[in-house]
Amino acid sequence: MNHWDVLIVGAGNAGLPCAIEAASLGLRTLLVEKDVRIGGCLHTTGGHLSAAGARRQQIAGIDDCVQWHLDDIDAITGGTHRDDIVRVAVEHAAEAVDWLDDNGFRFAPETPRIVYGHPPYRVARSYYGPDGGLSLLEVFSRLIDEQVSSGRLEVWTDSPLIDLEAGPSTINGQPQVAAATVLRRGTETRVAADAIVLATGGFAADADLFEAIEGFPLVSAAHPTDTGDGLVLAQHLGAALQGEGKFLPTFGGLPHPTTPGRVQWEDRPVLTTPERAPWEIYVDASGHRWVREDAESIDTKERALVDQVPDLVFWTIFDDRGRRESVPMVVGWSPQDIAEKANDRAGVYSAASIAELARTAGIDPPGLQATIDQYNRAVAVGRDDAFGREFLPAPIAEPPFFAMRNHGIALLTYAGLDVDVTARVRRSDGQVFANLFAIGEAMGGAATHGHAILSGMTCTPAIVYGRLVARDLAQKASKQQAVAP
Repeated sequence: MNHWDVLIVGAGNAGLPCAIEAASLGLRTLLVEKDVRIGGCLHTTGGHLSAAGARRQQIAGIDDCVQWHLDDIDAITGGTHRDDIVRVAVEHAAEAVDWLDDNGFRFAPETPRIVYGHPPYRVARSYYGPDGGLSLLEVFSRLIDEQVSSGRLEVWTDSPLIDLEAGPSTINGQPQVAAATVLRRGTETRVAADAIVLATGGFAADADLFEAIEGFPLVSAAHPTDTGDGLVLAQHLGAALQGEGKFLPTFGGLPHPTTPGRVQWEDRPVLTTPERAPWEIYVDASGHRWVREDAESIDTKERALVDQVPDLVFWTIFDDRGRRESVPMVVGWSPQDIAEKANDRAGVYSAASIAELARTAGIDPPGLQATIDQYNRAVAVGRDDAFGREFLPAPIAEPPFFAMRNHGIALLTYAGLDVDVTARVRRSDGQVFANLFAIGEAMGGAATHGHAILSGMTCTPAIVYGRLVARDLAQKASKQQAVAP
């Protein structure tokens, strides 16, 4: 049996900075990762950070403060986030961004900036690197190597967590976890640690778990290792969940050409009004419209999708004129690409009539025809009484007609392990575990951005809490050593 000061499970955006900080503070640290490489979601995420008062923001002459950041978060989420968790994250965000700066993080030259699409902040406080999440991994990998060389950190890859073992006793009346079992390259290995930190990510790559918790069928663009391992095992010990019912999908993605249940993220439709005024309409399987397509906020469309389309499936419908004049409809596609991919690429359809298009795409033909007739009348009179759409450029009338099948996408999960403000996992009876922590997406995205999507409020809290938990553990170990006989 191996015994460590701290076991960190998951070498992603939360686990890596936690391991770096823990080892640098003298803790004997083991970092285990189920994949054959470290990085987790950093291989797929855009890696956005947000911080008020970071050095780079000050150099740019941008006035900002923690309270303004908190006010923006509260306004965007409608107060649906965990205020205690967010306050800690925001208060330490500038320190985290400056730490990355000190360690050679390559900022994209346009940052800090205001990121649009979803409801934006009032001031420029978003940062990222030129290579998205890989820019963060570049820094973390170098710092991890330094700590491995110091002898204070050991990293096991290809080593999924398969069990958590409840302790035989409590610590100050609080339940504890005695050990974990890791399948280290095919061999079950029992690991004991004074503290165990779950940085195992979310569960947006496990369809059954996603539907059981979030209540929707899964179409994912998440990292394939996001299968909720830490969440499931902690629940077996009585851990509670938080953030249920707050899932908000990313709006729209074409089905993957070969892999059911996933999208081809590189071929995503451009459905945000600031980027492109929509010539198309959005319909569900019955052929009915369900949202104002030219709503400026993508957040408005995402909420309407969750509230009104139970399976999250919808189609964009347009004619040949719309194909030619509304550009770009899909990232990287020309109007000619759409014509050539129709009826060849999964999710892209074309037909000479509305009825034939509906049958080909899997939409109710009478319902779609009635909706297009109603929409064309609205265009003729210049007024959309059904949804209040203002951009009415032309009727959908010029064949051939086109449909693109879309689905609300899970990039991350909103539900996660319930924790207290120090990230200790909380049981359903309200007790916290003395030595079990959850950070990053393992605590659920709703804790840090509520029923919304906020620039930087996934990656930044993961880094902040990873480092803070490590500091708390190091401080506790130091006090124990001071009183030891």
